[in-house]
Amino acid sequence: MRIKLLKKFLLCIILFSLLTTFFVTSSFATDDEEFSIDSPAGILMDLSTGKVLYEKNMNEKKYPASLTKVLTAIVVLENCQLDELATVSYNAVMSLSSGYVTANLQMGEELTVEQLLYVLMVGSSNDAAIVLAEHISGSQEEFANLMNKKAEEIGCLNSHFVNPNGVHNKDHYSTAYDLALIAKYAMQNEEFRKLVSTTSYKLPATAKYEREDRLFTTTNSLLIVNNNGRADNYYYKYATGIKTGFTTPAGNCLIASSNKDGFELLTVVLGSGQNSEGLSQRYLDTISMFNHGYANYFMREVAKQGSVVQTTVINNATRDTKKLDLVLSNDITVLVKKEDKNTALLPEVILNENLKAPIKQGEIVGKVKYKVDEITYEADLLANSDVKPSRFLIKLLIFIVIILLAFLYLKYTQKNKKKKRRVKYYNGR
Repeated sequence: MRIKLLKKFLLCIILFSLLTTFFVTSSFATDDEEFSIDSPAGILMDLSTGKVLYEKNMNEKKYPASLTKVLTAIVVLENCQLDELATVSYNAVMSLSSGYVTANLQMGEELTVEQLLYVLMVGSSNDAAIVLAEHISGSQEEFANLMNKKAEEIGCLNSHFVNPNGVHNKDHYSTAYDLALIAKYAMQNEEFRKLVSTTSYKLPATAKYEREDRLFTTTNSLLIVNNNGRADNYYYKYATGIKTGFTTPAGNCLIASSNKDGFELLTVVLGSGQNSEGLSQRYLDTISMFNHGYANYFMREVAKQGSVVQTTVINNATRDTKKLDLVLSNDITVLVKKEDKNTALLPEVILNENLKAPIKQGEIVGKVKYKVDEITYEADLLANSDVKPSRFLIKLLIFIVIILLAFLYLKYTQKNKKKKRRVKYYNGR
């Protein structure tokens, strides 16, 4: 009896130990894998695919402050030429409340759209935003309609804009996710990329302002290296842009981009402040998200442009050309987690229907697709050589036509002979 009790007691101890070990191990594993930022809202996104790699309250509506100017810039770039002249209005100079950043533009001054865009994005000048809005739409209100239309086209669902510069208004709001979509879209424009990576810009003298002292330095500390070569506190060597923002209701905001060996990331931080040591949390969180992305994800090249994906046989082709190599129109690079960097990826090959000769070299004959984590990467498949139609088929076709014509001729001649016999018969009678 005692032996049975002892066995049961030992069994309970073993089970308890195993369960304790499991839960403790699970708890520590979760803690090790957790990643978080301190700002109220933020997002980390792969710039090429739009895949969200991390998010915190990304759909929560927040005031975007000067991050608004990202949308303003892309609307301007898509609606006018860089060399167009815009005139500074009385409203652009006088309508802004004290405390908002301006470029000291002068009423009646003429500047190019390009100059105003650099002042807008490098110096974050609110008066430049008004000049650009009025130049395109006649008023800030009408320009805001263009902004909202563009935001909707991009896919934003929780944003509404009432001005071009982010001057505080309770009806002017967005989300980390929507702002990431806007920035991702804008970064497809090479001129926009130049604007947001520029660290300093100087306006030339004009007829209304003769001095050349309007020098603007980027407000994005991720890009700043001091004159003596020393990095700023928040300098990030892979950073490529994009825009800062601040109002008292909005807090410190930042949209940032980075490029490490061709792997581009995008971040948004909203409603941030300072940490206990007085450091800017928006930069700390942004750098933390970039490092998290590069530590855990990898851009993997799975197929190169010009490489043979498949060889197919074209049935109606000549013997020498019927075997056709299908090659990629461009490189295919996919986003994977680091632990999956060597996992086998199988392509889906889709050929055009009724594929037959003749086919010219370089002609699109199908598509190849790779699907990774619900994202589809694809490229066209091109013919790597000419495919000529088989002469046998042509000869066979000619032979069939000749036989058909001969048959019709014989039938016609027989019909004529019968007709002549009938005529003779009736004439004899």
